[in-house]
Amino acid sequence: MLAKQDMLGHRGLTLPRTVLRRLAEVGIFARAHVSVEHQHLARRYVVRGTESGGAVKHIGRYVTFCGQHGESLPYLHPIDALGVNGLHAVVIAPVLVRVEILRTGRTWQLLITSHEPDRTENGRRPSLVNTVLFRGVDGFLPAGGSGPDPAGFSIPRFWSRSGEEREVPQIFASAVEAAARGATCLGCSHVHFLVAPLASPSVADIRS
Repeated sequence: MLAKQDMLGHRGLTLPRTVLRRLAEVGIFARAHVSVEHQHLARRYVVRGTESGGAVKHIGRYVTFCGQHGESLPYLHPIDALGVNGLHAVVIAPVLVRVEILRTGRTWQLLITSHEPDRTENGRRPSLVNTVLFRGVDGFLPAGGSGPDPAGFSIPRFWSRSGEEREVPQIFASAVEAAARGATCLGCSHVHFLVAPLASPSVADIRS
């Protein structure tokens, strides 16, 4: 049986049924699931995730991904959904850091986890190694910092049970800010942290 930390790292934020029901009612869908996939041509295992989510006025949920050093990653391809506040783009990399955030009013929940394939043994498909890097509970962000105006946008602040501030790891601050923007983006239909892949050079470019 998975330990509590392992389960949190694998499944993502554990949300009450009332929250899940409310997200479904307002049409917000965020996919926290990650999986191990095999690239046959490259002969390696990679991790697959999906940037997704969005917001309505009083609630938002967003999932994005970055590299292990907090860098933006190119997506494999975008997803054109029928509605908004859903799936936005697929990302694949040898190691993925997932940034998952939930906003209810001015209160925030944050989970940052790392995911990579375990060592392969006897040609078997490896399991996924999930590591919790940061867990922020009941954080706070003033309404002015989460409005539609991007100027002066900040990330939520979190505290321990004893009232000591717990700072988000600096290398992931940009990814957390992007996820927070996603969780305040009304009717979201685009990525907030993944970037478009570099275009393949054309024949004319190669010849020149």
